[in-house]
Amino acid sequence: MGPLQGLIIIEISGIGPGPFAAMLLADMGAEVIRVERPGGSMFTASHNPKLDFLNRNKRCISVNLKEKDGVDTVLTLLEKADALLEGNRPGVMERLGLGPDICLARNPTLVYGRMTGWGQEGPMAKEAGHDINYIALSGALHGIGRAGEKPAIPLNLVGDFGGGGLMLAYGMVCALLEAKGSGKGQVVDAAMIDGAATLMASTFAANQAGFWSDERGTNLLDSGSHFYEVYETADGKYISLGSIEPQFYATLLNKLGDDAKHFENQFDMGNWAQMKGKMTEIIKGKTRDDWDTVFAGSDACYAPVLSMSEVRHHPHHQARGTFIDDGDVWQPAPTPRFSRTNGELRCAAATIGEHTKEVLREFGFSDEDIKKRLESGAIHSHSA
Repeated sequence: MGPLQGLIIIEISGIGPGPFAAMLLADMGAEVIRVERPGGSMFTASHNPKLDFLNRNKRCISVNLKEKDGVDTVLTLLEKADALLEGNRPGVMERLGLGPDICLARNPTLVYGRMTGWGQEGPMAKEAGHDINYIALSGALHGIGRAGEKPAIPLNLVGDFGGGGLMLAYGMVCALLEAKGSGKGQVVDAAMIDGAATLMASTFAANQAGFWSDERGTNLLDSGSHFYEVYETADGKYISLGSIEPQFYATLLNKLGDDAKHFENQFDMGNWAQMKGKMTEIIKGKTRDDWDTVFAGSDACYAPVLSMSEVRHHPHHQARGTFIDDGDVWQPAPTPRFSRTNGELRCAAATIGEHTKEVLREFGFSDEDIKKRLESGAIHSHSA
């Protein structure tokens, strides 16, 4: 089911944040039709579709957008669609004949979602880049890491997925909601650099208030403090502490027993380095499982640092159904959750062109028209 059931979204296939945004919408029940180039790309053509999590819950058609009839195929689909989503560099869709002006002329209520790194305009708009570059220019990368060390790369979670795909999905839902009332579509310009900057809102505020130093690894939440940190255990694993508030810090000290005497005056920043050294020594004295036992059921704000191979086996995840495991592959379940219209995993990623004929028939293409487009190379199909 899902709260977006009934919406039709055409996704021009890309990599990373665009497919992620479309996955989020598909997980919530939207009918996402992925338009893939013949043969796919290096990211879609060479591996098991069951592991292509970003393309789950979608149908796939194969269209050659370098052919006039291929472009016409997509424009015809857009006449009945609610939204289009694309992640090309600025100007690419216009050169293909699928820019916003042309698409909105065919369907004035269409929401046109655009995912880029630098945005649709600005002096760097047409330059190449990746997550690491976008979060570098947004100010986010500088603040992640330890004192005296270079910035740490937070996977590609901040730019691609948090500041990019998630913001695009949010923006498109906002525009789709507005279109229901106004009857007018619009363009959603989601730039990873903008999204990453927005994720930094509270940190920018703290910096300007004098509460957050530009010196990396010296602040409350960036490994500067001894009570918000990752520590190695006796067995070479790690645990996390996040005991910020006084009541949670008191619980932490209670659990440390006699060692609590080393950690009085929680916010004595001048003594943080010394207290962190002592905490490192204490935590190293027990295994991760030992610390799990010590902190079990407490409000110390504690959790073990789980590896990717461990995470789905944790009792809390199993109780909540955080991951879906079919015995072959496992993956995160759709989120967030709803009391009535919950999202669900309906199907794994489709093979390229698996639904070309099926989708085109649903949108009113005749079998003869489909045959002509197949013969011309405008579309491709891997189904009967």
